[in-house]
Order: sequence, then structure tokens, then C-alpha cells
Amino acid sequence: MSHNTFGHLFRVTTWGESHGPAMGCIVDGTPPGIALSEGDIQHWLDKRKPGTSRFVTQRREPDAVKILSGVFGDEDTAGQVTTGTPIALHIDNVDARSRDYEGIKDKFRPGHADYAYFIKYGVRDYRGGGRQSARETAARVAAGGIARKILDQLVPGGVRIRGALIQLGKHTIDRKKWDWAQTEQNPFWSPDASVVPGWEAYLDDLRKAGSSCGAVIELVAEGAPAGLGAPVYGKLDAELASALMSINAVKGVEIGAGFAAAALSGEENADEMRMKDGKPFFLSNGAGGILGGISTGQDIVARFAVKPTSSILAPRKTITRSGEETEIQTTGRHDPCVGIRAVPVGEAMMACVLADHLLRHRAQCG
Repeated sequence: MSHNTFGHLFRVTTWGESHGPAMGCIVDGTPPGIALSEGDIQHWLDKRKPGTSRFVTQRREPDAVKILSGVFGDEDTAGQVTTGTPIALHIDNVDARSRDYEGIKDKFRPGHADYAYFIKYGVRDYRGGGRQSARETAARVAAGGIARKILDQLVPGGVRIRGALIQLGKHTIDRKKWDWAQTEQNPFWSPDASVVPGWEAYLDDLRKAGSSCGAVIELVAEGAPAGLGAPVYGKLDAELASALMSINAVKGVEIGAGFAAAALSGEENADEMRMKDGKPFFLSNGAGGILGGISTGQDIVARFAVKPTSSILAPRKTITRSGEETEIQTTGRHDPCVGIRAVPVGEAMMACVLADHLLRHRAQCG
């Protein structure tokens, strides 16, 4: 299987399967001298790991990361820094239950990549989906922890990347009640505290029915410098969209106003400019902080839509590897909404893209 690497100067190669002994990644291109410890990465992995509430999969994985290479110094005294060589990250799998999948090993799960993988490769790991599992995203979040350190230490004032779940199924937040602090206070990363009780009841009903739902996540990067991105084929928004679309179960991405821009007039869509304190100042941000594929210095705003979890208890029609028609009922431990744990994954992918473009910009423009 090819294409397990993304990025240009900041390059990430992930490896491992859902039910294999371990998983992780190799991060190449990190500049030397960046302060980095396992704790810096573990903080973000703890946000993504399973079993944190009744609304996500109950698989119990500590997701404890180990740095195997690419750093030097004493971590206990905060003297450990990157050396500029490849950074190897390792995460053990400790709670896989492969027996849960024995009954479906010859059946293709509707909505999953089982059939597509089998047609392409002639073999598939049925234990939790192998490489196609969302478990792979733990490695992305680990890499994102390194990307954040690069952004924090190379950009004056740092870059703050935050995500929020703004829609659960058909239920949306009230943007007038947006409070970033609330995203750390509830299991949904919702910036609107008023929707949480309703979302809890909604997901409890879905779990009891053995069903699932989708979600929409919004990402915002504050402090990203102007000038990141390159026309024509290295546009920041294009590569950000590609990175977000590569996340499991993502079916749509938009930047700034996104699809809503189609309903705007030219006057409404134009982000007018003025001078403030001797610097350019935008009166709106429908472009999501990116014009012509290059960052403007405004907040970079992106949203992505995640489809409903395909592993559900309700019987579904399918076929077997030998072409026989049958039904399938997926058991095991699954998220009723994979969009919940996709929030820190989206943040990590945005961090990796911004770190990559920062290094590329420095290489060309100084």
C-alpha cells in the first residue's frame, strides 16, 4: 500500500493497523532546536483517545506515546530538543478485541471501505478495519503535537488552533452563544453549552437503537502569519482541504463562507479593507483567511462534515467475498458519532499543513 506520507518539508508517514501490536509515525523535516517532550505530544493524544465518555467507543487505549528518535537532551529538566533528524513516535495497542470481528470476516460492511480495499489489494484486515480504521488518526494527532511546537516556536506569538463541533446530526449550535471555553467543558467539544443536554439525549437514543449520526466540525487558526501558501498548485486552502478530506469518514470540506458564498452578492462576499494602527485591517472574513491560496493574516477558518458511523447494530444488506447476498450486523465497540473524536484530529491536520507551509515559506522567502 502506497501513499502513507503527507506533507512536503514537514513530512509525516503513519504506520500500523487498528488491531496490530502498535502504531505510530515518522516525522521528517522538523527543524533542530525545537523544545519537545513526550508530554507535549501526550496532551493532544489525551483529547482524542477512546473511552473518555459514554458517547464514544469504549475501547480502552491509553495512547501513551514514546519518542524513539530525533531528540536529544534531558526531558526531566525541559532540556530536550529536536536534532533535525527523523522523529519516530510509537503508540502501543493494548485493548484490541479481534474476536468481535470473526463473524463478519467474509462479509463487506456497507458504508465501510471493506469492499474497496478488497477490490484494490485482494486482501483486507477485517479486524477493526486494519489501516482503514479511525485508530490510524492517533498517529496524526501525535504528529500534530510536533507541528504545534514548530508553530509556537517559529511564529512570533505562536499560532492557536482550536476546533469545535457545531452540528450533531440535524442539531446545530446557536452561534450567538459561541464560547470557546465551553469546548473544554463538555464531551462534544460544543462551544454552545445550551445544546449539550439535548445532544446527550439524542446520542443516548441513537446508542440504544444501535444507530449513528454524522457531524460538522469547525476549525480556527489564530495568529497564522500572512504569506503562507503558493499559487498555483500549492494553495494553502487546497492543501488544507486535502488534509481534512484524508481523515476517515470526512465527506465535505469548506473554507470560510464555503458553499454559502454561492448565495452572496459580490458586495457581500468582498472582504473590504481599511488601515488600523498602521496595518491592513479586514472588515469581514468570508474568505476564511486565505486569498488566492495565500494566507492574509486573518483567522484561518475551515469546516468539515463527517458521515454517520458505518458500524451499526441494525441489520444491513450486503454481499460476501464470494459474491453471495447476505445480511450483516456489526458488533463490537464503536463511536455512535465519529465526528466527536474527529475534532482533535482536524486540529492536528491543520497544524501539520500550517507547519509545512511555514517551513516552505521560510525556505523560499526567508
